[in-house]
Amino acid sequence: MLERTLHYIGCGEDIFERSFDQVPVFFDLKGRASGMYRVRGCQRVIRYNPWIFASYYDDCLASTVPHEVAHYLSDVVFGLRNIRPHGREWKALMKAFGADASVTASYSLEGVPLRRTVKFRYYCACDQHFLGTQRHRRIVSGRTSYRCRRCGETLRVEI
Repeated sequence: MLERTLHYIGCGEDIFERSFDQVPVFFDLKGRASGMYRVRGCQRVIRYNPWIFASYYDDCLASTVPHEVAHYLSDVVFGLRNIRPHGREWKALMKAFGADASVTASYSLEGVPLRRTVKFRYYCACDQHFLGTQRHRRIVSGRTSYRCRRCGETLRVEI
């Protein structure tokens, strides 16, 4: 997969007639996605899901790898703020790579470990509510509170 990633980056260098930095590639992605291009600050990373690649290796080489490299190259050349994630620039790269420009793929996820979301149970006068980790942390840290839309009471966690 790393070799194929470098291959498509090389294709991008031919297309744009310029060189690109080698992007770090990790095989640590979990969940339903087979690949992900991520930017955090100045750090660009391509991540692949090893579980899905193990089951659908050839298909992932032909579709997921060029998909993520096209995101990387279109970001470097055009900037993420200037284009749509799967817009015409990205589609043009996929066409130049000879790859299918489908946005999603349908793989059987049997045996693939999926991320589990934790829900926290909160109560008001009329009902119970389930909040995700981020909202729960905001409440616990005292940064915010949430109210029930029906009764207007502040949500509280039952201990």
